[in-house]
Amino acid sequence: MTRMQKIRSIFVAIVTILASIYMIVEPDDGLITMALILSIALVTMGLKYLIYYFTMARHMVGGKGILFYGLIVFDFGLFTLSLSDIPKLYLVLYLVVINGFSAAVTILRGLDAKKMHSASWRLSISHGILNLALAFFCIIFVRSTSVVVYVYCFGLIYSSIIRIISAFRKTAVVYIQ
Repeated sequence: MTRMQKIRSIFVAIVTILASIYMIVEPDDGLITMALILSIALVTMGLKYLIYYFTMARHMVGGKGILFYGLIVFDFGLFTLSLSDIPKLYLVLYLVVINGFSAAVTILRGLDAKKMHSASWRLSISHGILNLALAFFCIIFVRSTSVVVYVYCFGLIYSSIIRIISAFRKTAVVYIQ
């Protein structure tokens, strides 16, 4: 990770922690704020992958996969942005499904890192298991939107702390002479 990437990662983590604190203080607006944060993150990530495809990945093997991934993530971001007018129960269920899917992907990445004998596989698997537990906890308390907001904020704060830890972790650099 370059120095600028580390600074950007720490900045995003701090902004996420501040947004989580705001949602804890104002739980009535928290659900809409959660959807807004998620939609902005998905749209930004989708645009990043689309720009990457059009600048470089279209000339690479597997570039079409990056194009499709960018389009799907961008569409999910726009779809999340349009969910502000529907009943809150559907929005909570949608956020739980997205969080559960993200947790499953994180666990699978951790298992893959374990196969590669990486040192960070424990952190990745524990992060995925905690996110999966938070998704199940949100399903249990789906009727109480304030509890769902608190659980989601706890997950965001935990993810931000993991992001800060990852930013300060030493990365292996391969030098070819």
